[in-house]
Amino acid sequence: MASPPADDQDSPAPPRRERPSWLIDVAVALLLLVADAVIVVVAGVLLLAVGLGTAQPSHSPRPVQSRDTPVLTWFVVWGVPAVAAMGAFVHARLRMPVTAVVQGLFTLACAFLAIAWTRMLLS
Repeated sequence: MASPPADDQDSPAPPRRERPSWLIDVAVALLLLVADAVIVVVAGVLLLAVGLGTAQPSHSPRPVQSRDTPVLTWFVVWGVPAVAAMGAFVHARLRMPVTAVVQGLFTLACAFLAIAWTRMLLS
């Protein structure tokens, strides 16, 4: 059996990234948890305010109107969960499990809010 060329024998194995320390992982997770909580609360309050502002009283007849929702609104409503999912994926690839779990939960909260916003915008 022939031996591999000398160039292959001298080349080192590709360097493997070291996992960040648990302290850094938990610190980043806590910072993101606070930021994510603020985002979810603001989105929930806006959902409530916009929903109550556009609600029709039950005793008045509902006027027939066409409300076209701008495309930018749909990009924001469904873009935030997509960006949150990418953040969870990136943190998982960086081998930061605590942060990845926090971002995964934020993704679920964003998806729930996006569904609520979509229902409100389509009604």
